[in-house]
Amino acid sequence: MRHLTATHWGVYEVEAGAGGAPALRPFAGDPAPSPIGLDALGEEVARLRVRRPAARRGWLEGTGGRRGDDDFVEIGWDEALDRVAAALARVRAAHGNEAIFGGSYGWSSAGRFHHAQSQVHRFLNAIGGYVRSVDTYSLGAARVLMPHIVAPMEELMVSHTSWDVIADHTKLFVCFGGIPAKNAQVSSGGAMEHRIPGALRRAAEAGVRFVNVSPVRDDIDTGGPVEWIPIRPNTDAALLLALAHTIHADGRHDRDFLARCCAGFERFVPYLTGAADGQPKDAAWAAAITEVPAERIVALAREMASTRTMLNASWSLQRAEHGEQPYWALVTLASMLGQIGLPGGGFGVGYGATNLMGSPNARFGGPTLNQGRNAVRAFIPVARIADMLLNPGAPFEYNGGRHAYPDIRLIYWAGGNPFHHHQDLHRLAEAWQRPQTIIVHEQFWTATARRADIVLPATTSLERDDIGFANGERHLIAMKRAVPPAGEARDDFAIFAALAQRLGAAAAYTENRSEADWLRAIYDDSRVRAKQAGIELPAFDDFWRAGIATVGARNARPVMLEAFRGDPAAHPLKTPSGRIEIFSERIAGFGAADCPGHAAWLDKVEWLGGAAARRFPLHLLSDQPSTRLHSQLDHSAHSRAGKVAGRQPITLNPADAAARGIGPGDTVRVFNDRGACLAGAVVSDAVRRGVVRLSTGAWFDPAPADDPAGPERSGNPNVLTRDAGSSRLAQGCSAQSCLVEVEAWRGPAPAPRVYDPPRFAARSS
Repeated sequence: MRHLTATHWGVYEVEAGAGGAPALRPFAGDPAPSPIGLDALGEEVARLRVRRPAARRGWLEGTGGRRGDDDFVEIGWDEALDRVAAALARVRAAHGNEAIFGGSYGWSSAGRFHHAQSQVHRFLNAIGGYVRSVDTYSLGAARVLMPHIVAPMEELMVSHTSWDVIADHTKLFVCFGGIPAKNAQVSSGGAMEHRIPGALRRAAEAGVRFVNVSPVRDDIDTGGPVEWIPIRPNTDAALLLALAHTIHADGRHDRDFLARCCAGFERFVPYLTGAADGQPKDAAWAAAITEVPAERIVALAREMASTRTMLNASWSLQRAEHGEQPYWALVTLASMLGQIGLPGGGFGVGYGATNLMGSPNARFGGPTLNQGRNAVRAFIPVARIADMLLNPGAPFEYNGGRHAYPDIRLIYWAGGNPFHHHQDLHRLAEAWQRPQTIIVHEQFWTATARRADIVLPATTSLERDDIGFANGERHLIAMKRAVPPAGEARDDFAIFAALAQRLGAAAAYTENRSEADWLRAIYDDSRVRAKQAGIELPAFDDFWRAGIATVGARNARPVMLEAFRGDPAAHPLKTPSGRIEIFSERIAGFGAADCPGHAAWLDKVEWLGGAAARRFPLHLLSDQPSTRLHSQLDHSAHSRAGKVAGRQPITLNPADAAARGIGPGDTVRVFNDRGACLAGAVVSDAVRRGVVRLSTGAWFDPAPADDPAGPERSGNPNVLTRDAGSSRLAQGCSAQSCLVEVEAWRGPAPAPRVYDPPRFAARSS
């Protein structure tokens, strides 16, 4: 019998394959299915499963040792659970729940009940709370900035103007950072109908002209011509300001829209014109920074002002030092054009970042597991975990407030891989040695699992029942178990229920419900909210029997901020003024020099126009990979087929490659003062000169302890990226502000070891 399963990168049909074993096929209802998950049942994936509870030998035997270098000892479930419960009880008694950090990152499962982030947070809340993280690596700067100036990112993401409206009304679509279909393979909860490739083609066929402002040419594919403006990385704010300057100098800014719908434009103008600092932010000024010709800047600004224009910023723009500024400048420019709220005009903040943006489908809060109440108030911005571990008690600023890093003695991680997401991984590896205990739930022997004290084997989504749902998609999926658990793997829910029983919190955690009870409960709860949104969902039993439920499309085609534009008084924004804040009194009042009260160009520590480029003359872009989601399934056949000599590919411009004696397929060393890694060279004019592209997600494979100066072996760019906040406002990740040098590797290259299982040892008597 055919079953469906949902992953973040798509829905798959589970059918009988060769010999009767289950196999995955693309969902018949998906117009552009992703191949990422088709190997989820493959042998390469299975050999790296965590099959039994395992403890680091030095932790188990009390002899110390270093996380990441130690052997593991497999133990029984009862002993593992007893030891985890004892470690939690010990830290709570000695230091309080403020000494527990609950780590997770949300992408572990598309299922809404067996969602590791929800499960670990619910469990820790049931036993008194934990130190949490806020924001995301993907959107750290934007999540903090945008509520101050226009709206929370969550609201903007679900309300983007739909692609069908763009095809009908947009004439000029200027994207800063492209619209990469590879990123839009995913949505949190399941990209069930991949719409971006078809949407771009239909828009181009309808006559929309696309301009790609990016260091990379091939991060958009419309099936037709796209003008490429190869900007210097990290200089988009300067270009946006110069476009705004031209429009203002020409007198073509929309005074009515600025007066009715915006606040603070008059406070911004002196900076824009140079009256405040003596430097007009004109096209000549921006050309020197961006290396975009001044005449092209002027012409583009005038074209924007003369036609229906959509502006879009990729998420990569704000994953940088001062990453708040290009987003603020984009909103400012769109406000001056006055097309916000008009069909096909205005701005987007992530078309192509996931499958969600531009969806025409009805939206409602789908099934979710209540995480309970956290009694601990302490938190950190998500990208500041190494700072927290290295500097307990040290102050940090965030969103106008002053806080202190808690003193963490125990990390409990379920879902996610910080040794993928974080920057400067050698620094994180040192910080990771500080806590007394690190507990990890994992399906696979990832870099994080290999650096735990105790690893509890968790089931995959194919090994349990669940419900798949993503906002903006047309379906809910009954994810019926397709295969038995590998080895002794257990569901996160079962693991936490057993721990809660040991710690006297079973009733608070489980509410005396089984897995089946919970699935029915969260579905029934979502039916109520769906009905409030005008959506009729079938009864649970009918849904489960059918395997799928259809949400349906909206009656009206969405246009972002249309109601606000029509009547700002009746539909105010949630900003302090109720309008778009071109100048923010609140942010200005925070007094952060690295994030003033309006959009600005601010110099950076690492960019091609700075002093650091004399030593490291290549700007590293660490974008999302095309063959996996983050680091998930990096060990699959599909992901490994995209590597060069077993390592992550790095793309160099032909001129940069020739200057270094590098040819296609060569193994190269990529390095700066923070570290080095080996990668496989790809030579292409799709990246501008002075830029290299090394996608994230290769499993962290550092040199062994006997070669501490050796390079990371699989091509993980986060051994190179800088672990610093975007600004004192947001403290977001700044991975895209990174300079490197590249050289050919001469002689035999050390083989990657990360796809080999860890070392296991017998238990000492």
